Amino acid sequence: MGRRKKGRCVKKNKQINTEENPNVAKAPHSFVIHRGLPGEHIVELTKDFRKIMEPFTAMSLKERKRNTIKDFVSIAGIFHVTHMCMFTRTEQGMYFKLCRLPRGPTLTFKIHSFSLSRDVISLLKKQMIYEELFKNSPLVILNNFSGEGMQLKLIASMFQNMFPTINLTTVNLSTIRRCLSLNYNSTSKTIDLRHYAIKVVPVDVSKGIKKLIQAKIPNLSKCEDFSDFLTKGTVSESEAEDDPSNHVTLPQTLSSRGNHANNKSAIRLFELGPRLTLELIKVEDGLLDGEVLFHEYIHKSEEEKLLIKKKREEKKKLKEKRKKVQEENKKKKELQKQEHKEKSLKGMQKKKENEVLLQKIAKESIEENNVEDDDAQYYRDEIGEEPDKDLFERKVGAKRPRSMPKYKVKKQKLGKL
Repeated sequence: MGRRKKGRCVKKNKQINTEENPNVAKAPHSFVIHRGLPGEHIVELTKDFRKIMEPFTAMSLKERKRNTIKDFVSIAGIFHVTHMCMFTRTEQGMYFKLCRLPRGPTLTFKIHSFSLSRDVISLLKKQMIYEELFKNSPLVILNNFSGEGMQLKLIASMFQNMFPTINLTTVNLSTIRRCLSLNYNSTSKTIDLRHYAIKVVPVDVSKGIKKLIQAKIPNLSKCEDFSDFLTKGTVSESEAEDDPSNHVTLPQTLSSRGNHANNKSAIRLFELGPRLTLELIKVEDGLLDGEVLFHEYIHKSEEEKLLIKKKREEKKKLKEKRKKVQEENKKKKELQKQEHKEKSLKGMQKKKENEVLLQKIAKESIEENNVEDDDAQYYRDEIGEEPDKDLFERKVGAKRPRSMPKYKVKKQKLGKL
C-alpha cells in the first residue's frame, strides 16, 4: 500500500506550529459569537467582524443554541483565547460586548448603526480584496481617546490588546496591509469603527512608467512612438496621491513594485467594512457579571452601591456553601459506589463457589446413575447360557420401585427363573 496523498483542503490550510513560532501562541486570540434573538444581519455581522480579527480568530467556529458562555470560557485556555466579542440582539436593539477572558472586565456597547462588508464594497468604484490581506493582523489607529474619564482609557487599552503588539524597530512594513480606525466623538459620545486596506503607490512617476513597473500591458494605440508613452504627464489616480500630506518617504523596500527605500510614496485606503457606530453603556468588573464600574444612564448613590456589594457577597457565600455541599455529596456517593462494588464482588465470589459445588454434586450423581451392571453378562456367568431376547428388555412406561435399587430387582428376576 502506498502513502495516502494530502487532499486539497489540507494543502490550503497550513498548520501553524507553536513550537517553531512561539510568538503565535503569545499573540492574543479571540472568539466572535452572537447571542439573543435571531436576525438576518447579526450572523453576517459576526462573520464580517471575524474577518477584521483575522488571522488570530476562529473563523469556522460553529455555535449552537445549547452552547453556553461557560463552554467557550472552558475551551479558551487551550486555544490561547484572550478576548471574546459577542453580538447580542434584543427587542430594544443590538449590542456589542467585549470581554477579557477569563476574569473580565466586560464592556457593553450599543450599536446605533452598522453596514455590512458586502454593502460597503459594492459602493466602491475600485475594490481591493485578496487573500494576503488577511494573513497578518491589522494596524490599530485610535483618535480622540485622550479625554476625561477612565472609561476612554479602558476602551483604548482593550482594543489595543485585542491585536498583537508591533515593534517599530523590527517590523516589516510589507506585513501591514490593513488598518482598523476608531474615532471617538466627544459631542455624541459615540465611536466610529472603520476597516481599511492599505495600498502604497509610488509618487512623481508618469502613468505609463507606473504601468510598466506594475507589469501591466500598456495601450500604445494613440502613441506614434514609445517615447510618447513614457513622456506623458504625471496624472494621479486619486486626490490622495496629489495631497503632499499623504506622501511618505519609505524606510524599507516594500513587496509591491516601485516602492523602494528612501523614495516617496503615497498611501491609499480602500474600505473593506463593516462599519459600526458604537456607544459605551456599561463597564463591568467581572465576566458579564460583576461590579458595575461605569454606566452611562444609571447613576447610583454610595448607599445603593454598598447594598449591592453586600448582596453580591451574600451570593458568593451561598455559592461557596452549595459547592461544599455538592463536594460532600459527591464524596458520599463515591463511598457508596465503592461499598456497593465490594458487596457485589463478594456476592459474585459466593455465587461462583456455589456453582462449583453444584457442579461437583451433579457430576457425582450422574456417575452414580450411570453405574449399571450388565444383566446379560451376569446371566451368562451364573447360568452359562444365552438369555432370551425379551428377558432383559424394559417395557415402555414401566417404573422401578423406589425402595429397591436397580441391581436388587435384577437378582429377584433371576431367582424366580
